[in-house]
Amino acid sequence: MKRWTQRPPGSNWGDFGEDDELGRINLLTPERVLAAVREVQVGQVFCLSLPLDLPGGNLLNPRRHPPRRYATVRGPGQSAFNFLTRQLDPRQIDLISDDAVLMALQYSTQWDSFAHVGALFDADGDGVPEQRYYNGFQAGVDVVDPGYKPGIVDWCCSEGVEARKLGIETMAASGVQGRGVLIDLHAVVGRERRAVGWDELKAAMDAQSVSVEPGDMVCIWTGFDQVILEQKGQPTAELLHNSCATLDGSDKRIQQWVTDSGMVALISDNYAVENHPGTAPAQGNYPILPLHHHCLFKLGVHLGELWYLAELATWLRAHRRNRFLLTAPPLRLPGAVGSPATPVATV
Repeated sequence: MKRWTQRPPGSNWGDFGEDDELGRINLLTPERVLAAVREVQVGQVFCLSLPLDLPGGNLLNPRRHPPRRYATVRGPGQSAFNFLTRQLDPRQIDLISDDAVLMALQYSTQWDSFAHVGALFDADGDGVPEQRYYNGFQAGVDVVDPGYKPGIVDWCCSEGVEARKLGIETMAASGVQGRGVLIDLHAVVGRERRAVGWDELKAAMDAQSVSVEPGDMVCIWTGFDQVILEQKGQPTAELLHNSCATLDGSDKRIQQWVTDSGMVALISDNYAVENHPGTAPAQGNYPILPLHHHCLFKLGVHLGELWYLAELATWLRAHRRNRFLLTAPPLRLPGAVGSPATPVATV
């Protein structure tokens, strides 16, 4: 049975198939991957991930806390960290450490899956909006939460949640390798907090000779990654919420650029790519994150947030380049709606 009879205006639901979960990642064809490989000229590699315990604290998002690392246990009261196996056999000489981590999957450098943000939309045409995600997948059926269970840990309350469709593992299985294109907004805005609209974004792209083609992954450097690193895990709300550029996600021309360009991902070093929270219109219903709504819900364009782009951007500027090979799979963690990432750029 088809999940929907009408799709959101301006969306591409169904264009890649009724059951598609990859969205625009479908455009990362072998031909486009080969074109990306040809961007490699010197073989230098850049890590595009922040340390995963940054920004530090939970001031950016009160629900997301830094990772907690634990030793696994070998038995009651027995840590598996610095464990000498001679305790098992006096002739053995091995020293073993084994650990585990509890973390918010979207705390630091991350990918958003299409199950991260959906919307109320009347997909079956009965006049009543339902809770839907990209390509019409349904909350409660395809993205499920068995309910609140207090006391798991102090900041996790619901166990057994699962994106049965649109989970991040689908993106991971694709490999996520293609051409990255960098736009340097830091060169234009500096560290001023400003929501950048289409006119300013287009002017920056023209000045830097940036063009975006179908299948590209677009990276926007604002300098926010350097702000985070400078705070050394002890950030202040003032700096986190009042530093560096964001995109004006409500600018319809930016949304149209995302649509027309054929990009497969939109990435930034800042918290949400777009200005957060967004501006409410005078009348009518609206998404608080209009660019998330446009990319994740309508188009199947993945968003990357809190990436470390400073070193790459500096090198590209010095060498008058803006294109590179980008390899950026998320964790292949079934059912997750987001994932840490350790992307790599090769120039």
